[in-house]
Amino acid sequence: MDRYIGLDVHTQSCTMAIVGPSGRRLKTLVLETNGRVLVDAIKGVAGQRHLCLEEGTQSAWLHELLSPHVAELVVTVPQKRRGAKDDLRDATELAEGLRTGSLKTRVYKVPKRLAGLQNAVRAYGMATRDIVRAKNRLKAAFRARGVMTDRTLYDPSKRSMWLEELPARHRLYADWLGQELDALEPLQGQAERWLREEAKDLPIVGTLATAPGLGIIRSAQVVAIVGTPHRFRTSRQFWSYCGLGIVTRSTSDWVQRDGGWERAQVNQTRGLSRRRQPTLKAVFKGAATTVICQLPEHPLHQVYLRLLDAGTKPNLAKLTLSRKIAAAVLSMWKHEEVYDLKRVTRTA
Repeated sequence: MDRYIGLDVHTQSCTMAIVGPSGRRLKTLVLETNGRVLVDAIKGVAGQRHLCLEEGTQSAWLHELLSPHVAELVVTVPQKRRGAKDDLRDATELAEGLRTGSLKTRVYKVPKRLAGLQNAVRAYGMATRDIVRAKNRLKAAFRARGVMTDRTLYDPSKRSMWLEELPARHRLYADWLGQELDALEPLQGQAERWLREEAKDLPIVGTLATAPGLGIIRSAQVVAIVGTPHRFRTSRQFWSYCGLGIVTRSTSDWVQRDGGWERAQVNQTRGLSRRRQPTLKAVFKGAATTVICQLPEHPLHQVYLRLLDAGTKPNLAKLTLSRKIAAAVLSMWKHEEVYDLKRVTRTA
């Protein structure tokens, strides 16, 4: 007999609701957020167990902990709703959504073997964002006093000449921001070394790094986030996941003419999908930027120039390159083969 379990997870407590195949609520429990307690509670449910929980801070840990004890474990994105809300309602709604198959978004969890690479990628991304933020703050402190700076501002040995141009009351603040930046930069180098060490244990990272504009860092980010290429049947599905899928929006599409309905000629708003993985979007758009700015002899760069000559806007031409690189990476990963420049030349 199937049993559908909804688990609403919080820092100190978890609320569990168990629903039968007919939709009748069979049992509810309030448990401590403790691995052993949760495993014992799941084992105590008789029948074929199907578990659903929301994406959150503890979801990766619980997915790894509880997967061996259930027939199906689904992590979903919580849906916003109006009206009354409490833990029991949330848990019951998760169980009911799993029973009826009405869950809109299912979250993929990367296999346990990629946990080290995933943490290294996460640390590198945090360090990079923090450095960019610190640089912007430092430059803004000078710009606020009418002082225009250049890249030497970020060099600790040359920063003193810039500090002398600030009034005494603002100099100490700018110096503190500079010290913050100096402390963050070694951490980014440490995170990058950690990422490269983790990538050495995965040959597929080196294989994907042969794609134009990718390299070890970006290919490691792709592997850590995607996990397996077989999640995507076609490149279009992969484009949508990366935020490179084009969507159109229109209204009043049909008009009545001569006693029948005809599709109207309406202006459609086009844009990129907002439901995306932001890191992957940055990876492939960054790879396209590398091809455009640093690889003038590459066939993809020639494709970009031909698109511009045909009247395509630069941002849309860059998007086309990003999609080509993403499709190539997906194919390389599925077939475990390096980038074939001859194949690209024939296509171009």
